[in-house]
Amino acid sequence: MSQPTEPAPSPDGAALHGPVARLLRPLVRLLVQRGITFPALTNLLRELYVNVAEYDFALPGKEQTDSRVSLLTGIHRKEVRRLRGAGAPVSQVPATVSRTSRIIARWVAAPEFTDGQGRPLPLPRSADDAAPSFESLVAGVTKDVRPRAVLDEWLDRGLVVLDPEGRVRLLEAAYLPKGGAEPQLYYFGRNLHDHIAAAAENVTAPSPRFFERAVHYDGLSDGLAGRLEARAREIAMGALKEANAEAHAACAEDAGGRHRWNFGIYIYREEVPARDSGAGPESDAAEGSAP
Repeated sequence: MSQPTEPAPSPDGAALHGPVARLLRPLVRLLVQRGITFPALTNLLRELYVNVAEYDFALPGKEQTDSRVSLLTGIHRKEVRRLRGAGAPVSQVPATVSRTSRIIARWVAAPEFTDGQGRPLPLPRSADDAAPSFESLVAGVTKDVRPRAVLDEWLDRGLVVLDPEGRVRLLEAAYLPKGGAEPQLYYFGRNLHDHIAAAAENVTAPSPRFFERAVHYDGLSDGLAGRLEARAREIAMGALKEANAEAHAACAEDAGGRHRWNFGIYIYREEVPARDSGAGPESDAAEGSAP
């Protein structure tokens, strides 16, 4: 049986080549650094192509066939048959990531655990009355792990410290998973997935559905770029804390369901080779619309 002819790129598909190459470049750099070779990536992409075609491009009321998956992906039917049936991808949140993020989210959002400026309070390990404590903080999120075990883990990871009065203080490091550790790699995949998913939806939809905008200036000095980065961090952290506080309060009255929501912010700067530098500063907001 002959290899199926790979579908020719549509005009829209051809227009994506340049943006996709730019998008993938930092990812390829990371893969090379981590020893993931091109053949290994090819195997992963082959599996993903088949999985996406099988589950995301199924026709309503019709069973997806090997032939149609082969036509959509350009992958031989024999390979399609071998790779199909793995099941729709499910994103599993590591238990420690889920537990830690939920406890921290409560600590920085719940009024009983924050001061008048919305900053997380230092907490005694326990309290005899209804006063806020680290024990009550953890117990309000999970009963599966003892608060002392969480405290020991967080002290070891540098997320909290004990002050001279023996109270537990949340450190800024709690917001920043260690490089290459499981929590960081989980959010690496989740955050980039959601950003790309939002951008892809905006490209394919008749009008942009998701809010996706940026402010960017070129031709800056190193000093100004550094100051803008520092200021952007302050603005971004304030926005994240405000969004978290509102979401935390709203969840207390929500009946629950199958939806999820993500509000993310990124900041980036780099030194551009002289030949690529712009003639001067410019500002532009990427196309998008409020959700």
